Amino acid sequence: MEPVLQLAGVNKTYRIGDEQTRALVDFDFDVSAGEFVVVTGPSGAGKSTLLHIAGGLDAPDTGVVSVNGQDVWSVSAGARAAFRRRNLGFVFQFFNLVPMLTAVQNVSLPLVLDGTAARVADARAEALLERVGLGDRTGHRPAELSGGQMQRVAVARALVAGPSLILADEPTGNLDSHSSAEVLDLLRSLSDEDGAAVVMVTHDRTAASYGSREVHLVDGHARADDVAAGER
Repeated sequence: MEPVLQLAGVNKTYRIGDEQTRALVDFDFDVSAGEFVVVTGPSGAGKSTLLHIAGGLDAPDTGVVSVNGQDVWSVSAGARAAFRRRNLGFVFQFFNLVPMLTAVQNVSLPLVLDGTAARVADARAEALLERVGLGDRTGHRPAELSGGQMQRVAVARALVAGPSLILADEPTGNLDSHSSAEVLDLLRSLSDEDGAAVVMVTHDRTAASYGSREVHLVDGHARADDVAAGER
């Protein structure tokens, strides 16, 4: 079976003035359906760069990035944006919710932007908010929600288009331990129950234990002996 996400020979170097930082070096990386891969490593190791390139947000210098067999960087910016909306879900540390929109409107927004009728999009959003335990918060705006609740809204938004790949960048970084566990259980359920491929970047060893596989990055390289994450 072809991997959901595949990076082959990816290189990425950032230049600031006369200094160069090699964020990814001849990097190969595969994630299959139903996997929850945790990416760890020190600051500057290339973790966030990996997510941004995999998600079609930052172009590699060289190499191929494919999602569901589609070369993400071989198409126009507009086609890439449409592909992201339909095939990828993003969960960020700082939630990235629209302050003036309600929870249901935040979740339905990707579908509306893709041309789905608002009534249909809202119905899908309400069902997902029910799934993440926020069925009674659909009309609340972000300022009326706790950090954990906002992150669960963000997870619901990531799921609204039924993506095959979920990318999560430090999703528990601003949460207490109880809220973190709720969000991590949700992410794990996406691979275990929905069969999605999930990639999560984290510094948190407790969060890392939720993965089915761990890849440790150092100076743009994956450690040769990928270590199995904790069983849950």
